[in-house]
Amino acid sequence: MSERATLVWFRNDLRLADHPALRAALEQPGPVIPVYILEEDPDNGWSPGAASRYWLYRSLAALGEQLESCGSRLLLRKGDPVKVIKKLAGETKARGIYWNRRYEPRAIERDTAVEAWANREELEARTFLGHLLFEPWEIENQQGKPFQVFTPFWKHCLRTPPPDKPLPAPRKIPPPKRWPRSLRLAALNLEPRVDWAGEIRQAWTPGARGAERQLERFLDGSIEDYPEARDRPDLPGTSRLSPHLHFGEISPRQLWHAVTARSKGKRSKRSEGAQAYLRQLGWREFAHHLLYHFPHTSERPLRPEFEKFPWRKDPRALRAWQKGQTGFPIVDAGMRQLWATGWMHNRVRMVVASFLVKDLLLSWVEGARWFWDTLVDADPANNTLGWQWVAGCGADAAPFFRIFNPVSQGEKFDPEGDYVRRWVPELARLPREYVHAPWTSPAEVLKQAGITIGKTYPEPLVNHAKARVEALKAYERIKRSKSR
Repeated sequence: MSERATLVWFRNDLRLADHPALRAALEQPGPVIPVYILEEDPDNGWSPGAASRYWLYRSLAALGEQLESCGSRLLLRKGDPVKVIKKLAGETKARGIYWNRRYEPRAIERDTAVEAWANREELEARTFLGHLLFEPWEIENQQGKPFQVFTPFWKHCLRTPPPDKPLPAPRKIPPPKRWPRSLRLAALNLEPRVDWAGEIRQAWTPGARGAERQLERFLDGSIEDYPEARDRPDLPGTSRLSPHLHFGEISPRQLWHAVTARSKGKRSKRSEGAQAYLRQLGWREFAHHLLYHFPHTSERPLRPEFEKFPWRKDPRALRAWQKGQTGFPIVDAGMRQLWATGWMHNRVRMVVASFLVKDLLLSWVEGARWFWDTLVDADPANNTLGWQWVAGCGADAAPFFRIFNPVSQGEKFDPEGDYVRRWVPELARLPREYVHAPWTSPAEVLKQAGITIGKTYPEPLVNHAKARVEALKAYERIKRSKSR
């Protein structure tokens, strides 16, 4: 009698190295069958957006190649994961199913259903820590409750034992004698019908090998200047690892240990850069911690008084923001970078988000949904934390009265205007002193630069000073309603 297979359910862990579920499956007798299921849930308003689907297509292709090099393959199915796993377990006479845990509300509900079914069928269902450094339920404050402020959360994490060392990738994966039916990758319909992703293709290399190369570039280069350079969109100062981390092409444990290994020894710029980067990993942990404990926050504010915030409905203004046509260069540069590459510099994300919710008074949910569709690193936890932080309605939020001035932000973090000129080429000939506020340019300067405000580049969508006053008035109204 042939040995029964173990199914390994891949999700947002599209790698072979440091894959606890895969490693545990390889320790069992019999073949291992890797499977990826594209979920079909018409009621899920947070299904992968267009940019994520584009990346997923290439990441799955890369994972398939890795598995083939180990004598295996990636089985592809689509549909309701519970139904697909039931059917696949019957086809393969599986002994069990292993997977790495996810922490979004729908994922928890789905995983619970799979585990309950497996238990009824007397199949072994085992789940593992593979997407985070720490389990959300293990990090509590002194009152035994979840943290809602980042700094004490991260200090608590750093006092716990460090993450285990990452597991090596397997060289061989035992295949079944007969492979079950698999869909072709193209049948998942992840590719956009119109190829709008030219710059995304040039900017990124999805897959575990692309992630490892990007990590090496970061460690060999910009990590030393990371504390300061990460705020400069005109410089290559960030790690650019966020989409690789989101799709699990590299694990947080791999990043943790690679970064700390490069920073050992005496205090240095490299060590300071490493600590600053690990703190950013901490923010990712905090985001998942919050979504796990407060699952309603993907749609609703954590601070209930913001349920009554007088958000406006202005489709024209929303469209101008989405298209990078607000008349504020740093905002427009960020939104155009997002559309072209599927990514936006983190400092600029905060600026464009502040502009949407505080200058335009449009709901943070509108921004979160647009980012969800256009970011290659769109993540439910990070997206929610970021938008609620800027809007002032979440945990550890920036105070609502902290309203970014898009002109001074541009002047501070893009001092020469290189970032704006890259993404808003109609302003390329403007001198540095006017590039972040072109409407203040003398007529002769505009003429020499080939710019006509209102025609070749839009007039500012709002008067920032007046918009700030209106935003603060709206905030005062909900503060008064809370105190009643």
